[in-house]
Amino acid sequence: MNIVVCIKQVPDTTEIKIDPINNTLMREGVESIINPFDVYAIEEAVRMREKHGGIVTAITMGPPQAEIALRESVSLGVDQIILLSDRKFAGADTLATSLTLASAITKLGNVDLIFFGQQAIDGDTAQVGPGVAAHLNINQICFVSKIVSLDNKHIVLERLMEDGYDTIETETPLALSVVKEINSPRLPSLRGKMNAKKVELKIWTANDLHLSDDQIGLNGSPTQVVEIFTPQLQKNGEKYDVEADQAVEIIYRKLKEIMK
Repeated sequence: MNIVVCIKQVPDTTEIKIDPINNTLMREGVESIINPFDVYAIEEAVRMREKHGGIVTAITMGPPQAEIALRESVSLGVDQIILLSDRKFAGADTLATSLTLASAITKLGNVDLIFFGQQAIDGDTAQVGPGVAAHLNINQICFVSKIVSLDNKHIVLERLMEDGYDTIETETPLALSVVKEINSPRLPSLRGKMNAKKVELKIWTANDLHLSDDQIGLNGSPTQVVEIFTPQLQKNGEKYDVEADQAVEIIYRKLKEIMK
């Protein structure tokens, strides 16, 4: 079985810095971690390999420092790692990012399962997983909380919903975004840490993926951040020391003013 897990290196949430010129995240020199939701995706991908055999490949798109996240994924059980790194990829929105990842998966070839974390903590869009599935024209399921069974190409999953869960039957190849309820991630093993140091890192650029400049990075992104700012906290509260019936009248009048 050929399994891919797409991960992302994200800034530590206490260390986020914004480039004031192009309104993108400044990642160089900033403490970074594997996106926490992606750790659950890594764990589930490794568990599927342990049950059904095959190989797990971790892929990420980012600057050279993203190698750290990939090697950490090896310590958690991943077999091989691929870094999509090119200055032309910089500034990509979710559409350009999903196209780049889909192109890498196509180059890898014959993939059965593609795992994603529920969402990334730096963007919170949850769009990349569905976007990759759309580009590859394969089935896709979000909020997967349990893989019930996998028999050849037939797979049964549970999808977490607000009032319970859905049981879904479908076929591979399949892209699935997992929630944290799906498992309890393992800690890095000593053997895993040793493997992480020596495993080969494949680096693919835009040329390797046969992508043109108008498909990737800022040029290939129809959505762009116009401005990022911290909203000013304003306290405009009013206090009234009145009886209950008068309070009701005041609240009613204020609501009418707001809704005009």
